[in-house]
Amino acid sequence: MNKAFVRESDGDDEEEHQPELKMPAGTRNYITPSGHARLRSELDHLVKRERPDVVEIVSWAASNGDRSENGDYIYGKRRLREIDRRIRFLTKRLDIAEIVDPLRQGNNDQVFFGARVTIADIDGLENTYTIVGVDEADVSQGRISWISPLARALLKAREGDLVRFQSPVGIREIDILEVRYEEVA
Repeated sequence: MNKAFVRESDGDDEEEHQPELKMPAGTRNYITPSGHARLRSELDHLVKRERPDVVEIVSWAASNGDRSENGDYIYGKRRLREIDRRIRFLTKRLDIAEIVDPLRQGNNDQVFFGARVTIADIDGLENTYTIVGVDEADVSQGRISWISPLARALLKAREGDLVRFQSPVGIREIDILEVRYEEVA
């Protein structure tokens, strides 16, 4: 069938495949200095090292003749599209990123972007989370996105406050035990 009649997406929009990275309309892409450095480092690695290596492999594979059954060529072209897609995504994100340094927060007893917050639930289970940007959130390392339900509930609260919020399992109440600002690793 002719491609003109088939809607195929070559996946140009990385956010379409990763809906958790979509920014709500009208919000800014806040990011910590270390998160910005990680994204910049990944972009530099892709542009300066990985993409040129794959281009070299694809060029070599193309010189071998029949491309239709050439695994190196087919895989290389696919990998090149993935790299280019990631480069476009990172470039867009870095262009709209607004760096917020948690160490420059003036009101240290209140929760804002970059705060490291220790909370306790009704059962007394304590957890510590750092509120970071969408692109640097990683729950396994205790970093939650500032647009997550928990972070939104914590914003502007203070030590000692009881906060209620809607979680996937229903309404939860948590106590804020400690708020501090430090460099995000």
